[in-house]
Amino acid sequence: MADNAEPAIAHDDRKLKKHIGPIGLLFTAVGSIIGSGWLFGAMYAAEMAGPAAILSWIIAAVMILLIGLTYAELGTMFPLSGGVIRYPHFAYGSFASYTLGWITFVSVAAVAPVEVEAALQYANNYVPWLQRLEDGTAVLTTPGFFVACGMMFLFCAINMLGIRWFARINNLLVWWKLGVIVLVIVVLMSAGFKADQLYHPQHGGFLPLGWHGVFSSIATAGIVFSYFGFRQGVELAGETDNPQRNVPMAILLSIGICAVIYVLLQVAFIGVLPESALANGWEHIGTTFSAGAGHQLLAFGPLAALATTLGLTWLAVLLYIDAFISPADTGLIYNTITSRMSYAMARNANAPRALARVNTNGVPWISVILSFFVSVVFFLPFPGWQKLIGFVTSSTVLSFGSGPLVLIALRRELPDYRRPFRLRAAWLVAFLAFFSSNLIVYWSGWDVNWKLMLAVALGLVLLAIHEAGWGRHTPRLDMKAGFWVIPWLVGLTLISYLGRYPEVSAGAGNLGVLGIGSSVVIIALFSAFIMGLAYHFRLSSTRVVEHLNEPWVENE
Repeated sequence: MADNAEPAIAHDDRKLKKHIGPIGLLFTAVGSIIGSGWLFGAMYAAEMAGPAAILSWIIAAVMILLIGLTYAELGTMFPLSGGVIRYPHFAYGSFASYTLGWITFVSVAAVAPVEVEAALQYANNYVPWLQRLEDGTAVLTTPGFFVACGMMFLFCAINMLGIRWFARINNLLVWWKLGVIVLVIVVLMSAGFKADQLYHPQHGGFLPLGWHGVFSSIATAGIVFSYFGFRQGVELAGETDNPQRNVPMAILLSIGICAVIYVLLQVAFIGVLPESALANGWEHIGTTFSAGAGHQLLAFGPLAALATTLGLTWLAVLLYIDAFISPADTGLIYNTITSRMSYAMARNANAPRALARVNTNGVPWISVILSFFVSVVFFLPFPGWQKLIGFVTSSTVLSFGSGPLVLIALRRELPDYRRPFRLRAAWLVAFLAFFSSNLIVYWSGWDVNWKLMLAVALGLVLLAIHEAGWGRHTPRLDMKAGFWVIPWLVGLTLISYLGRYPEVSAGAGNLGVLGIGSSVVIIALFSAFIMGLAYHFRLSSTRVVEHLNEPWVENE
């Protein structure tokens, strides 16, 4: 295959409209990254790591950037909607792509409900019948449940209009979101910023809770969650007019822009905390601050509570407004992405073909309808933001792992394939990216990971049912090429069980026999082993090309 040859599947998504330009794709990624995470992350990260939370944001950005670089090459090679699901299919076959696709679909489908719940949680400050406190946690009331369903229906209606309308609406909302965050940073830093709180010896210095707090906050304080949207530049690659230029730019710039914003916000938050909030140590600033600022304010927004304490009532009002707009915009984006996930699984023949039907507006309309019902289902067992966020975090970071492995497999089997963006030091970057994704899963903690593995098991049951009912329409599983997924998931589960995340306590369930250093070494060795296993059993170039050229009959 000539190096400058046109990709075999360049027109695979020809019925999807190419209506997203470079700014539209960048703003989709930025808008997806900036959701509800920044509204909660600064507080929770400071509680877990103190001033060293600044390092948590930087480390997380580097880890996500490494992962993003692998997807930048894949996204320009194969500019396909739902690409994160479809890439493993090309390199490892149907079993690997289904398992990884299921994990990705579940994680992405849960984000829109999370953002809706975050928006309604803040809105409850002035519409008090939307949510109520249950054991200290905000959950939807019955009327709030129907409002949440209404918001999801609105997202679906906007998406039915086509990707051009989605991009126009999103661009306006992203300008608003960026403006509010920059304003919050500037105003907070101008309101009695105290630089000595970044390293004050009386409060434990810069690293009061040790490196365990730094690493734990990356996964569980909403930090990694706040960077998740970088992949939207990949997911909508099939609907942008110049993917070779737009996809790498969207991935790299969105991570860079948001990393700078998040670090500055964390610095501002720490620097303007009242001295009284630190009276009981960093790990208790939430409860200590609550006693002074009022429980209700803290429950419905730490940044707004802080602004009120500083006498910045107008800023608090603006934050409550933005706390509805920002999550709602991210929810709209993820509703779009969810429909592209099921569309991609259908194109892989791992799901019913009807999910890939596209209407005259270039929208996979049955997948959009499915995304609505899936979102409603998530509201039932997880009626509050705090009840759902842990599951979303762990499942999403687990899905990150496939990109680096696909990259090295296709480097070997398709060496001359056209690569508009060619990653330098691909093996090193791919290993560090895969290692990073495994670390983040580990830091998410045992109490989250065992539930995630149950969800994966459910997906495998659904695969068996699908094979039994639609077996004649599905490709062969390629179990030899994809079996490495099983030892990968089982190994991560075992390491999590042996680890210290979260801190071992009564009822936690994990053994806590791995220290910080030993766990990093074990995960590094484990990552190298799985990476080597996947590389060795990858599909041959002949099978890869067969997957790229698989015939598809559209169901109109």
